[in-house]
Amino acid sequence: MWETSVPWWEFVLRGVIVYVFLLIFLRLTGKRQTGQFAPFDLVLLLILSNAVQNSMNAGDNSLVGGLVSALTLIGCHVVLAQLTFRFERLERLIDGTPQVLVQDGQVNEALMRKELLSIEDLEAALRAGGCLDVHEVARATIETNGQITVVLRRR
Repeated sequence: MWETSVPWWEFVLRGVIVYVFLLIFLRLTGKRQTGQFAPFDLVLLLILSNAVQNSMNAGDNSLVGGLVSALTLIGCHVVLAQLTFRFERLERLIDGTPQVLVQDGQVNEALMRKELLSIEDLEAALRAGGCLDVHEVARATIETNGQITVVLRRR
């Protein structure tokens, strides 16, 4: 329980590598994947967490190894949060920037394709924003967290 099969620093190194890999992977999959989990997205995340577990613990199932790995991931998260707070360019690189999906009733179809958003996804977000037709929209923006915010036209 207290003895590890690999040195503590290897848990840290493996944890940092896995954290950075997953951060890049999730960033490349687009905002939709992080803001709106469909069942297959959730399944992917669950399987992914299981897949990277062994790469983090090197087959070591000790309590100390698990705690060192967990502390490493938490530490990576805290450090990244501090860095993105202090450096705006890094924040844009990690989080991305909000982008306009609909402007004055016109849908940006290229952005929809890039973010893997279907028209059904957009229509659902518009309904949640209180509108039934895209022509009622002054602006709909996909935020950095994947949520879609809607501003209706003035009547």
